[in-house]
Amino acid sequence: MDWGAPALVSSAAGPSYRDLCCYGAGIAGNVFAFVLFVSPLPTFKRIVRNGSTEQFSAMPYIYSLLNCLICMWYGLPFVSYGVVLVATVNSIGAVFQLAYTAVFIAYADAKERLKVSGLLAAVFVVFGLIMYVSLALLDHNTRQTFVGYLSVASLIFMFASPLSIINLVIRTKSVEYMPFYLSLSMFLMSVSFFIYGVLLHDFFIYIPNGIGTVLGIIQLLLYAYFRKGSKDEAKLPLLVTHT
Repeated sequence: MDWGAPALVSSAAGPSYRDLCCYGAGIAGNVFAFVLFVSPLPTFKRIVRNGSTEQFSAMPYIYSLLNCLICMWYGLPFVSYGVVLVATVNSIGAVFQLAYTAVFIAYADAKERLKVSGLLAAVFVVFGLIMYVSLALLDHNTRQTFVGYLSVASLIFMFASPLSIINLVIRTKSVEYMPFYLSLSMFLMSVSFFIYGVLLHDFFIYIPNGIGTVLGIIQLLLYAYFRKGSKDEAKLPLLVTHT
């Protein structure tokens, strides 16, 4: 099987029904991903208001930044053809994660500021190495496979977040820290990009988003089952990234 994503070819009469479905799914995925990207805003409003990062961690934003950068690189024509909507969603995501990290650094204490700044620098060093290796040492087909597997690995690693939330809900029998609309957005985004990847026959898109779709279904089912036992809505936005 060819894991590469063939560009959609339209006839002289215009785009086909498959083309329209593919672009529609990709655009929908971008919209739902945007909801996830803005979900930490209340947390950072609190940080700015209080002038302190309190007990919040910058690690989710650091991990998400690296993930977005890798997936953005995969979506660019230097690496893959015909998957530009993967590049757009992850470039937007990278801007949000970088902004969140910058705010965190600005309001963290000296020790935490140094730690997070070092991690941020490490993210750009790693991404720079990925760019160098993929452009200087690999041909286009090998480059797509190399970056594709990196993107799948980073996305699967990011699934530790929803898995930990699922475990928390089962253990506490409460959906207090699993906001419904955030879970719904994650599910809809994963479904959209799963369809996008299937229509493009792109293994590197539909496999991780297929996993995300399954996790999204589990979260929604758990919400339906346990919501009567939850007294409050989620107090902290939980970050989940994907593509």
